[in-house]
Amino acid sequence: METLKADHTPEAVRKRLTAPPQASYLRDFVYGAIDGAVTTFAVVAGVEGADLSPNIVIILGFANLVADGFSMAASNYLGTRSETQQRERAHQEELRQIELIPEGEREEIRQLYAAKGFTGDDLERAVEIITADRDLWAETMLREELGYGSEVVHPLRAAASTLLAFVLVGFLPLGAFVYDLVLPGDVASPFIWSAVLTAFAFIAVGALKARFVDQPAWRSALETLAVGGAAAVLAYALGTVLQGVA
Repeated sequence: METLKADHTPEAVRKRLTAPPQASYLRDFVYGAIDGAVTTFAVVAGVEGADLSPNIVIILGFANLVADGFSMAASNYLGTRSETQQRERAHQEELRQIELIPEGEREEIRQLYAAKGFTGDDLERAVEIITADRDLWAETMLREELGYGSEVVHPLRAAASTLLAFVLVGFLPLGAFVYDLVLPGDVASPFIWSAVLTAFAFIAVGALKARFVDQPAWRSALETLAVGGAAAVLAYALGTVLQGVA
């Protein structure tokens, strides 16, 4: 309680609100981690189901880490960059409209703040203050009319977060096989250890994911474990069916 009060003193509030908004890349990390664990263990389970050499697990697993990890990061980069460019285009368009039809844009501010409960002189004063600064005016329109947030996500950082999570967590299903390759015989059942490590990754990442979906950590962890497990079972079953082809 004391910490909460300290964070809401006039000085603390002023410092917090005047600082530029910081974009979070935790979501990119979480979803990269989930995809890395799911797809890599699916490869492991498929190869195990087909009863192929453990070396095949390592080869295909690392190929998945590099190819799928880069593909996901590249997709995230392009998607995030498109959103950033779209926001910038909307910002420029608002500035253009403010320049060409200032009274119309001023009326939009007036109606937006009237909907928030401003009336009379208070409403006119709010409109006057906001429209006195073109950048503030445009940013207000972006947030209130078009629904854009104030944080600007850096595409390269978002992509790097996704790639890092994909590789780090996606390596866990391969860890036991790599260890067995370096020190043969020390791991009794690499596949069992791979399943255990992957399940741990699903649970940990699922619990972390709960922060983004307004869901209890235990439920999100079990949900992620169930989805990842279903992908693994499907890959294992497919590998078993196609065992004769290999």
